[in-house]
Amino acid sequence: MPSIPISTLGYKKLEDELARLKSERPAIIQAIKEAREEGDLRENAGYEAARERQGMAEARINYIESRLALYQVIDLDALSGDKVMFGATVNVEDVDSGENRSFTILGPDEAEPGKGSISFLSPVAQALLGREEGDEVTVDIPRGRVTYEIRGITFKGVDSPDA
Repeated sequence: MPSIPISTLGYKKLEDELARLKSERPAIIQAIKEAREEGDLRENAGYEAARERQGMAEARINYIESRLALYQVIDLDALSGDKVMFGATVNVEDVDSGENRSFTILGPDEAEPGKGSISFLSPVAQALLGREEGDEVTVDIPRGRVTYEIRGITFKGVDSPDA
């Protein structure tokens, strides 16, 4: 499997999440033990909830651990250029509506579309990658086909206050 780019901050957040999940294991095991001692497991909601919590935590731990070796950690503060690439913040204008948007292109495990960052695997990012200021790209998104004009490309990193 190919490497997956991730920012230094995104990698650190995943490492922190992994450590937190692993530290919660004893408490989850204790909750299961206490619920098991309450009696009949077929009608024990506390036991079922604790087992579900354990399953979700273990699944997330396994996911993160399986991905760590695949990551290519990139220091966003060291990036620059005039083309859209991983780590770039791209300001675009919807050609039809005139609406301005801004996207920071990050890895799939750190992107938060509601906060302005998108995965480099998303259709919008795929259309933008390799383009320059002034280029127009057309992409199909859930609300339909949209054409964006690239108005600016900056590299401000994830840690900077105005990111």
